[in-house]
Amino acid sequence: MARGKGLSRRQFLTGVGAAGIAAAGAGIAGCAPSNSPAPAGSGEAPAPAAGDNRIAAASLNPQDYDYRQGTTDFKTLFSPLKIGSLELSHRMIKSAAGSAAYLAGPTDELLEYYINFAKGGVEFIWVENIPFFEDGIDFATMAPRPVTAEGLAFAAKLVEECGRYGAKLGYQWAPFGMPVADMPIEQIAGTQAAGVKIAKDLQAAGFVALEINAAGFNQGEQFLSRFHNTRTDEYGAGSLQDRARFVTECIEQIKQACGADFNVQMLIDCIEENDNLTNDATLATLDNTITEPHNKVTTIEEGIAFAKLFEAAGADSMHLRLGPLGNHPCQFGSDLYFILNGIEGASGYGTQWDFSRHWQGQLIGNHSGAGMLFDIVARYKEAVSIPCGTVTYMDPAHAPDYFEQALVDGKVDFYIMNRPLTVDTEYINKLRENRIDEIAPCTRCLYCHIGSNEDNRRLGYCRVNALTQRVMSGVLGTPDTYELPPLASAPKKVMVIGGGPAGMEAARIAAARGHNVTLYEKSGALGGMLDFASRIKGPHENLEDLKNYLIRQQEVNGVTVVLNTEADAAFVDSESPDAVILAVGSLTGDVEGASDGSVPVIDFNSFETAEVGENVVVFGSNAQAWDCSLWLTVRGKKVNIVTPDPNENLDMQQSQHAQRFMTTALYSLGVKAWPGSTIKSVGAAEITIETDYGCEVTLSCDSIINAAELKPNKSLIDEISVVEAYSVGDCDAPFNIALAIRGGNDAGRVV
Repeated sequence: MARGKGLSRRQFLTGVGAAGIAAAGAGIAGCAPSNSPAPAGSGEAPAPAAGDNRIAAASLNPQDYDYRQGTTDFKTLFSPLKIGSLELSHRMIKSAAGSAAYLAGPTDELLEYYINFAKGGVEFIWVENIPFFEDGIDFATMAPRPVTAEGLAFAAKLVEECGRYGAKLGYQWAPFGMPVADMPIEQIAGTQAAGVKIAKDLQAAGFVALEINAAGFNQGEQFLSRFHNTRTDEYGAGSLQDRARFVTECIEQIKQACGADFNVQMLIDCIEENDNLTNDATLATLDNTITEPHNKVTTIEEGIAFAKLFEAAGADSMHLRLGPLGNHPCQFGSDLYFILNGIEGASGYGTQWDFSRHWQGQLIGNHSGAGMLFDIVARYKEAVSIPCGTVTYMDPAHAPDYFEQALVDGKVDFYIMNRPLTVDTEYINKLRENRIDEIAPCTRCLYCHIGSNEDNRRLGYCRVNALTQRVMSGVLGTPDTYELPPLASAPKKVMVIGGGPAGMEAARIAAARGHNVTLYEKSGALGGMLDFASRIKGPHENLEDLKNYLIRQQEVNGVTVVLNTEADAAFVDSESPDAVILAVGSLTGDVEGASDGSVPVIDFNSFETAEVGENVVVFGSNAQAWDCSLWLTVRGKKVNIVTPDPNENLDMQQSQHAQRFMTTALYSLGVKAWPGSTIKSVGAAEITIETDYGCEVTLSCDSIINAAELKPNKSLIDEISVVEAYSVGDCDAPFNIALAIRGGNDAGRVV
């Protein structure tokens, strides 16, 4: 490797892909959760009442959802912000994340991705490290790959196009490569020089700032960390100044090369904790003893000392985020700790945080991950004079008073945002115009982050925004543009049948294009299965917000909604529509081998109110089966999951991050999954299954929950005389909310 040519973090993720990341987190720690009461005066919800058989984990980190009031006018949020030479009119900044297509080169898709944020009201955008913006390595040949004139010309075009809407750009530099303990002095100098070159190249292209990513697994963090840094020279762990030296020299050199007006922001772990208790670089010794303790994580106090050194070196602002040493998504999306309804604080390793004790007891651990670093950031602000921002589901539309008050109280200066802006690129404009009920909500499923960007293109998507990581991809059947296609001719009379997410999305898009749309729902309310899903999953995923947003979109776009009307073939034909979009949901799957009635089979949609007994078998491998298993386990039931599907299909409808949290938590709590298995016989309070390895196993069983694979339900298409007809969502191909909305969006675009 040439001097100064280290691997970038993104190049590393490209090399290992999602499979490597998944393998790294495959182990289960299996520690039993403790049961600590909420601290007095915490404002948290009380522990379960006597007679509620919820397990101890459910009361460890009780949640208070009364933080979502919306009475503010956002006066402070939309007040001027000055960061170094940068002057903004509001306090929301796009983080350096989500450049889904940048590995494909300087494409129109990448350009439009950022322009949309500028159009939507973002005034400052951090751009994630893009290979053709900086020197790197050609992995095909392992030869150095210098930045090209084409790449820098694209950078200049990006600045120009975003500037048309008033947005300025900064670039995140995330040096990543060999462990810092192994870096010779000349390579340290070469890495620093590479950072300076990137800053100068992009400054010439019009960028106004560089963010040094010294968090996560990057080399900057490793220099700062006593956990990783075992050097004994001037860059070693002998003192705070030595640990910070690599970073402070980077700041000084960039400022010297680019001038005082070129902004430098520092991204660091403002507090660290070791989530993976086997993640110790010195663990592998001959006698298998741990030669270094696990307590060498960076404390708040150390981080504040670093921030002072960075400010003295010339840094203009701080970006403060959480620092778990193992689970990378929780470094920027630490609200994942709250994704399991009833086991809030799950670590992703089969253990559970106690937020009153772990993380120095300083996290706000009772608001489902919203603003969880505010109190820590406030301590940094007291110690430095430069602005401090933070990340992890910064979403003022989600909890207006809460996020406004944090700014008023001086706990934080600005919000670093990604997911809410990606879900709705018009977020800031809508918030400024008091159209908060028209903002598409992030549901925090984390399907938008997979691993490498090739995997994002192949596997990643947004549950709510059907265009994210699909538009302009060139893949058959995906949208060609962000804009809605114009009507081919006169408006059509469009009938949408079914008021779930797929139907409401189809109606929204078709009406927005100018069609005359009527949506028919056989029940008395819109939403489909979203209400049920929200009750089972809990409020963390904002599914009630998603339902309300889609209902509001029917009003905004002029959709006529007809409730309590079942549209059969005769009714459809009598209405003589030009086009029909069928979105009536799926048919129930079959539990094979359990038909003799010895053990009751309970429909999935009614399990929460049914008498299920003590020992429950959940039949199925889908996300519904796992959500059901979690809900039952939290309430003290002993659960086995039985499915004929293979192991790799378990919980497959959820993002890999949600899967990781779900599976490790349930396995550690004693839930057993039996993939590749069939029910052979049913007896009194038991069933016998045949496993994928050819043995018969008898399980105690008081009831079977039918979460079998759902079946399509599109026969109505064949019964009607309307030529232009589409089936979307679960009635066409049952899977999850994201693909239902995607199908509805696609149908609305082509009708």
